Amino acid sequence: MTVRKNEELVKRIARLAKQNQELEEHIKVLGKMNEKLTHDNEKIKDLLEKISPAELKETGYGEKKEGSLKFNMATVLFADIHGFSKLIEGMDSSAVMDELDEILFEFDAIVSRYKIEKIKTIGDTYMCAGGIPSKNITNPIDVVMAAMEMRNFLEQFETKRRGSDTRIWDLRIGIHTGSVMASVTGKKKINYDIKGDTVNTASRVETVSEKGIILISVMTYELVKEFFDCEYSGKLPVKYKGDLQMYKVLGLKPEFSLNSEGVLPNDSFRIKFGLIQFTDIQEIILDKLEKDLPDHLYYHNVKHTVDVVTEVELIGWGEGCSDDEILLLKTAGLFHDAGHIIAYDNHEFYSTELAREMLPKFNYSSKQIDCICSIIMATKLPPRPTNLLENIICDSDLDYLGRSDFIPVSNTLYEELKAQNKMGSLNDWNKIQVKFISGHQYFTGTARSLREVNKQLQIERIQSLIT
Repeated sequence: MTVRKNEELVKRIARLAKQNQELEEHIKVLGKMNEKLTHDNEKIKDLLEKISPAELKETGYGEKKEGSLKFNMATVLFADIHGFSKLIEGMDSSAVMDELDEILFEFDAIVSRYKIEKIKTIGDTYMCAGGIPSKNITNPIDVVMAAMEMRNFLEQFETKRRGSDTRIWDLRIGIHTGSVMASVTGKKKINYDIKGDTVNTASRVETVSEKGIILISVMTYELVKEFFDCEYSGKLPVKYKGDLQMYKVLGLKPEFSLNSEGVLPNDSFRIKFGLIQFTDIQEIILDKLEKDLPDHLYYHNVKHTVDVVTEVELIGWGEGCSDDEILLLKTAGLFHDAGHIIAYDNHEFYSTELAREMLPKFNYSSKQIDCICSIIMATKLPPRPTNLLENIICDSDLDYLGRSDFIPVSNTLYEELKAQNKMGSLNDWNKIQVKFISGHQYFTGTARSLREVNKQLQIERIQSLIT
């Protein structure tokens, strides 16, 4: 009897061990499935971060379910538009709605000009956000400029209809900058809805604003204070975060406004704004170069472009260039080799074509674009610059001739030419380099003082390598 019980116990233990093993294997399978799902989900999120609205539209994404995007820096605006009830009581309701529609229509046009995304209208509250869907560094400035234009429009709208004394429409605005989560919906038309602390805070800032006032949080203030005159307004208690400092936007600083009136921007504003906006343009172009440049461009690569952008600014300041000239130089430096995406030979011309296509989207004037293209064409070898800005980019483009890392950099250019059957042996290349450097002279005093001495040392080093 005891033996039989022991046998049954052994069999039972064996069954339990087998079941336990099967369960463990099942758990492993589920674990792998979960890891794959997590990995796939992360890949989808990464793709959504990179995908453009147009691409979303083409794929039909969002037709049946929502996608979620994170924007690390967006500026949210709430504008409350309402009328004085006693004055509106005597008006026909359809006339009131017509006027409100006209105001909202103009607000739509304003935010569109500043490339701000309208989120929605909730009754008489207008909501929009800068930095969505196209991420950019200038969105706090864009939104404050749009807010000023909204306020100015409403003042002119009332004056035109009712003279200078009577007002029936009131406007108060609240703005805050921070990170947001955006849900993406729609197939024919892509729509964004944003949520998070930034949205809630912007809404609260608007509720404590006053008639005719643009009230901004300290986060927005820190990002726009160089451009706008602002006045400290007080603190707003924020749950779990303490007090939030707020500021009233009075207008543009006198040095950045036409006739120092603080309303319309002048050329100084546009130049300073352009220098900040350059960061966005640079990111786009460098990403494009990283993606589209041929693999055999060992020298004319992203690093060379960054070197030239850095050097034109350095030499530009040394030569006493203005902010406007520095912007032209940096933009030309950024585009000067972008034409390699299209063709190696005559790449300077193709670079100008890319600049003419892209720069109008960033509000560069025709005069600025023409100047940038002339600067780019000056880099065509042999260099024949005709003015200071062309001198500067030519010196920046050949800055490596006088640097301590000349030989390894020169060798990358040799490898690049050899890969295209444009160069023979390394010995032949060194002979060409000695001849080229010996006949080369920097055009600007700044470059000569920085590089000319080292350049003579490079000639001696290369001569020692020639057999």
